[in-house]
Amino acid sequence: MLWSVRSRKVMCSAGMNIENLTLCEKIVSPSYIRQGSQARRGHEQLIRHLLDQGKCPEEGWSESTVELFLNELAVMDSNNFLGNCGVGEREGRVASSLVARRHYRLIHGIGRSGDIAAVQPKAAGSSLLNKLTNSVVLDILKISGVRSVASCFVVPMATGMSLTLCFLTLRHRRPKARYIIWPRIDQKSCFKSMITAGFEPVVVENVLVGDELRTDLETVQRKIQELGAENVLCVHSTTSCFAPRVPDRLMEDFTTFSNLCSISVTMHIYVFYLFSSVSVNKESSISSFVCNILSSRLEELATMCAKYDIPHIVNNAYGVQSSKCMHLIQQGARVGRIDAFVQSLDKNFMVPVGGAIIAGFDESFVQEISKMYPGRASASPSLDVLITLLTLGANGYKKYLSERKEIYSFLVEELKNLASAHGERLLHTPHNPISLAMSLDGLQASSNQAVTQLGSMLFTRQVSGARVIPLGKDQTISGHTFRGFMSHSESYPCPYLNAASAVGITRQDVTLCMKRLDKCLNALKKDGKAARSGSPVPQTNQEVPDKD
Repeated sequence: MLWSVRSRKVMCSAGMNIENLTLCEKIVSPSYIRQGSQARRGHEQLIRHLLDQGKCPEEGWSESTVELFLNELAVMDSNNFLGNCGVGEREGRVASSLVARRHYRLIHGIGRSGDIAAVQPKAAGSSLLNKLTNSVVLDILKISGVRSVASCFVVPMATGMSLTLCFLTLRHRRPKARYIIWPRIDQKSCFKSMITAGFEPVVVENVLVGDELRTDLETVQRKIQELGAENVLCVHSTTSCFAPRVPDRLMEDFTTFSNLCSISVTMHIYVFYLFSSVSVNKESSISSFVCNILSSRLEELATMCAKYDIPHIVNNAYGVQSSKCMHLIQQGARVGRIDAFVQSLDKNFMVPVGGAIIAGFDESFVQEISKMYPGRASASPSLDVLITLLTLGANGYKKYLSERKEIYSFLVEELKNLASAHGERLLHTPHNPISLAMSLDGLQASSNQAVTQLGSMLFTRQVSGARVIPLGKDQTISGHTFRGFMSHSESYPCPYLNAASAVGITRQDVTLCMKRLDKCLNALKKDGKAARSGSPVPQTNQEVPDKD
């Protein structure tokens, strides 16, 4: 196990030991003390199971159990020793008792100066917190679909800086490499993570297939050949993203593969007939052939990295909540090469911003990344996610994931109906399992400013998270100019609005959003007609929020 038998005994012997309970029986009726002792043992049994298994409990703990556990961890840190005499420069001193309580008096943080995963001699409790959190999170990653993940650790940085840490670690393995090949996704932190690490991003524009923006695999391969594999640090791919961008090619083909393999053998023959126009006799051979064709397409991006011996880092920012994204990472690692994948804590586990999980399939490489982190680190992200997962339990977290999927379907129908009512359409992006997009062609036609105005109107009406994407916006980041920024494309054919079904969303969120969006669209259309007719235009953007 990650922790010693001695550590477990120390934890379990804390608190009301046998001697103390015997003394209690002299003050209060022994029968009452025994009853109280049995109740306490119920809490301790849960803690003992966590220490023994290192996995997320099936059922969530009560707050009293969580607080008992954290308090017992805290008393194992030297800053909480009764009679401790600290004469060093970092002794866990805290001036505000409010701050101390906020952190459960776990003040020393995690790791040591040379390794964020190392044990601190004067902070046994914080060290246990660190090890347990990493172990519990690893269990959740496996539950969520990446069964063969070997190791992970929580780092107190958001996704962008965590990606930078991965790139800096690869620098030592590939000292001559200058370039990172990056299929375009319009989020500044992704791009800046490569610039901050000192590398030159090679931006691969996406290709438009229907409404979807997909990875141009042919260009990725051509760039590898032009630059030379030895000069490429890694391929930096993406799973979770804003529609109409869809997960990188290996992910989308896995969805197709899974769907087709669930269809009857007769349908396999029909699909094969449409693709090849070849007549065949054996249904089973056709089914196998179709699956093999799709499987080989699935392998393309991951096997490309394996073929050219190039590392592969995956930005899985909010992909843990999507079983599709997680299964695609699992499949990509099985058939090709994925060195590490990074996910945000706040986006996937509903905790404050400031942490990420770096995970991989080679334990030694993950440890190498953790050792690259300079200095000790804040324990707050680890503490937050551990409290959350212990409170929810594995079943509670899976329930959130299941509800997210259901509400995604609800959001699809609601957004489709609203789009139809306003002469717009829901863009067809079936390979994006989280984000949706609705066209704004009609709004664009009514007024040049209407599209951008819609975004500000939604925000003032307390609709957060909706992204309104106009046409033709340029953005320069670290010397590189992106045409059509925010749309993942230099020339996407229409403006659009994004909405996402992320973990924690409720049906009420969707219902209120649709109601307020409908009002905003109606108001903008009315303003457009008034402007064309020369009538005074009301200040629609100054309305007070709806009290729905």
